[in-house]
Amino acid sequence: MIPTTSMKQKARQFLYILFPILITQIALSAITFFDTNMSGKFGTDDLAGVAIGTSLWIPIQTGLSGILMGITPLVSHLMGSRKESDVAYQVTQGIWLSLLVSLLVLAAGTFALSPVLHFMNLEPQVHDIAFRFLCAISVGIIPLFGYTVIRSCIDALGQTRISMFITLIALPVNVGLNYLLIFGKFGFPRLGGVGAGVASAITYWVIFGISLMFVYRSEPFRSLRLFRSFHFMSLRSFKELLKIGVPIGFSIFFETAVFSAVTLLMSRFDTITIAAHQAAINFASTLYMIPLSICMSLTILVGFENGAGRLKDARQYGIMGIGTAAVLSLATALVLLFAGSHVAGLYSNEPEVISLIRHFLIYAIFFQISDAIATPTQGVLRGYKDVNPAFIICFLAYWIIGLPTGYVLATYTSLAAYGYWVGLITGLAIGAILLLSRLVKVQRRYAHNKPDTA
Repeated sequence: MIPTTSMKQKARQFLYILFPILITQIALSAITFFDTNMSGKFGTDDLAGVAIGTSLWIPIQTGLSGILMGITPLVSHLMGSRKESDVAYQVTQGIWLSLLVSLLVLAAGTFALSPVLHFMNLEPQVHDIAFRFLCAISVGIIPLFGYTVIRSCIDALGQTRISMFITLIALPVNVGLNYLLIFGKFGFPRLGGVGAGVASAITYWVIFGISLMFVYRSEPFRSLRLFRSFHFMSLRSFKELLKIGVPIGFSIFFETAVFSAVTLLMSRFDTITIAAHQAAINFASTLYMIPLSICMSLTILVGFENGAGRLKDARQYGIMGIGTAAVLSLATALVLLFAGSHVAGLYSNEPEVISLIRHFLIYAIFFQISDAIATPTQGVLRGYKDVNPAFIICFLAYWIIGLPTGYVLATYTSLAAYGYWVGLITGLAIGAILLLSRLVKVQRRYAHNKPDTA
């Protein structure tokens, strides 16, 4: 990355960073999309089983990956302040931490998975598919978290096209394995929805291996001597990474877990409703990759400018990113409004399921507007290393306001399952307002060089 002076230069650099991240995130989301989509084509029970499995897996995966994404602002600041020699050590500590996190997840899953699924009182076939799907995908936890650290470093150096290239290789691998393992083609076992879990686990190992090859052999990573020296675990480095990463991880966890909680609460409805809800959430999550990609770009750009002491430039990037997300949210809302039936048909061949999906997608329109403000704003705050208030705001908005509101509406009004979506919309809107207010406060503090008292 290079310093910029004019808004035209900033727009060019913003797009240079953003576009590969967007392609990468869409491709990563497409892995989940094809898992859900192809499982739905196999059968409604498989769609519901993968939906339940995904609802448990996604918040754990994204929340803990968020902790490891603390590497991004740390490396951005090191590069902005010209401390390149410290990058290799920091990334190695991130890999150590990713290994510890992976082992903790595997240990917790061994003891907690069966009780959680039994608590949900699922239909036997759906329960079995969800259990075996999660067991299969768990084989890929270690490489997935390791890749998260490496990718965070790659992106922090502005080399987002490399992340894009790696992910674009992974997508056809995943889709091809899904085809072979879900439907049992060319002599492979016919595993149904469970095959999607196996395919994803193999894909995680592939992208981890490719990313290691890139950072070890290619520039500019080779000059940084990544993984060329052995470094023992450092509790002090863990503390520095966790200080930034834990609030980021919790913020992501609170947002993703509330959607998963809704899916789990919907287990009291029939299998068709569960399947339709998850299909709509899956497509809305794919559209969410737009504000999420802008969020990640802003963390890199604002972190770089802030590390170099160019506060005006950091503020201008924030305005540009949030404005871009708001405009694009209108486009995604139009997609949901006018192409809902076509989208629903991607997930199922059954008319009743398609009709339910289409109705859920109408509510998803309102998600886009709030996400367009809240998510990029969090990216800007991470660039300022202001991460603690954001996760408190997310917890308050999503879990104290959004989820209880949805439960009341779904249980005591005629909205039924749609009530949960109204609750989610309420929580997201409140979260967006509070996060934007926090950003204004942080930027004013930086402008007056006042210490943080939050």
